[in-house]
Amino acid sequence: MKKILSLIFAALICMPSVSHAIEPSNIPQTILPNIHGKSLTTPIAWGAANGVVYAGVGGTINAPYRDKADGAAALGIGVGDPIKNLGAQITFISLDLDEWEEYSMSLHLHHDFGDGTAVGAGIENVMLTEGGDTGESYYLVASHGVQGDMFASDTGSSKLHFSVGVGSGRFGEKSPKDIASGKGKDGTYVFGNVSYELFNEFNAIVDWNGINLNAGLSKTFWMGQFPLALTMGAADLTDNSGDDVRFIFAVGTGFKI
Repeated sequence: MKKILSLIFAALICMPSVSHAIEPSNIPQTILPNIHGKSLTTPIAWGAANGVVYAGVGGTINAPYRDKADGAAALGIGVGDPIKNLGAQITFISLDLDEWEEYSMSLHLHHDFGDGTAVGAGIENVMLTEGGDTGESYYLVASHGVQGDMFASDTGSSKLHFSVGVGSGRFGEKSPKDIASGKGKDGTYVFGNVSYELFNEFNAIVDWNGINLNAGLSKTFWMGQFPLALTMGAADLTDNSGDDVRFIFAVGTGFKI
């Protein structure tokens, strides 16, 4: 379940770019991040702010060491101003889409330096109800949208983005089944992601979540005035964790209140 939640969190994080589109930076000559997802299972520093509300669902087929799919849903809001001072993104997550009895919360604080660079810090999966198979994870992350004319898309946003961070919990602690399968106890506790905008404004994404490698695609479609972010990919591409390569997906939307 941990990677499902991280997938939703990472996919919905593209919503901050929608808030940038609504509230453009007043710093000249800055190429802003594009509005597509930039990660599959890892945090990025940019976050929702300025009253942006977002929601989404995501999942995996199949869950690690199980013969069935699993999923989760998220609802959150971004407040504050990350350019002037600090933005805060608060996300509430349903861990059980069958009975809707398990809930957690995540908090992401972020600051945008205005040159395509941002830093963020957060805590994931603070349980609000009893039960659940997740644990709290803390992290620090820095993200950058590469500047320069050669990296500018037709819409004026950056094509190339990357993030590097360190974290605890899911960023290095392997599951009991991984340990029992001889895959070791710890990962790197260092994570990162790279995304590049391909043809038709799709982002190609590769990320390392501290335990395993993942790859996929993300694009934001506009339904009238509302964005619809779709992210999908393949998780656990190496033998470091899990029992097989898995299909992962998330879909989300957001709007400014």
